[in-house]
Amino acid sequence: MGIFNRIADVVKANINELLDKAEDPEKMLKQMVIEMEESINQTALAVARAIANEKTLERKIEKAKKDALDWEQKAVKALNSGREDLAKAALEKKSIETRNFTDLEPVFLQAKETSEKLRNRLATLKSKLDEARTRQNTLIARSQAAKAEKQVSQAMAGVGSDAFSKFDKFERKVEQIEAEASAFGELADTGKRLEEEFKLLERDSSVDNELLALKQKMGLLPS
Repeated sequence: MGIFNRIADVVKANINELLDKAEDPEKMLKQMVIEMEESINQTALAVARAIANEKTLERKIEKAKKDALDWEQKAVKALNSGREDLAKAALEKKSIETRNFTDLEPVFLQAKETSEKLRNRLATLKSKLDEARTRQNTLIARSQAAKAEKQVSQAMAGVGSDAFSKFDKFERKVEQIEAEASAFGELADTGKRLEEEFKLLERDSSVDNELLALKQKMGLLPS
């Protein structure tokens, strides 16, 4: 969003500096719109990457949940076959997969929120770009009208009114730059960044306790 930060800097700049930099206001306006378009393209790429990351995390979570269920079923099968050692090993694997998707879930939720924020940000930037294009056309039209008026005024004023002509030219430049600063100042993005920290939940499970619970569930414990 460097172009919008740059616009904010322009708004805050001294009027004399604006006049020095605005030798060709029409060219400057067109260049700023081009830079806005480039910023939007970069934002679109960031949105695509955020969505891809969200989908990748979602697939990993689903796989971890499925693997945890598969290992529990293997533990049941091992106990039915009298292989308590295999059942315990299977439950250890299940515990790993359970911790895996438990740890990934808050990361996934954060990634989902981030991608949604970026989508909204992209939509906002596109809207601001449309507004900037409209204002650009208006400012360019005003600039061209001011140039035509200046030429007519100079022709009518004659040589003796050179000082007044320069004064009028300076005044028109000031008004034009003020209008430009006002128009683009409205595009400055002042949104606050959301804090992106979530505490990961860690849950340690005891394999022996889970094995005992599974035995009890299967009716393998003495009454």
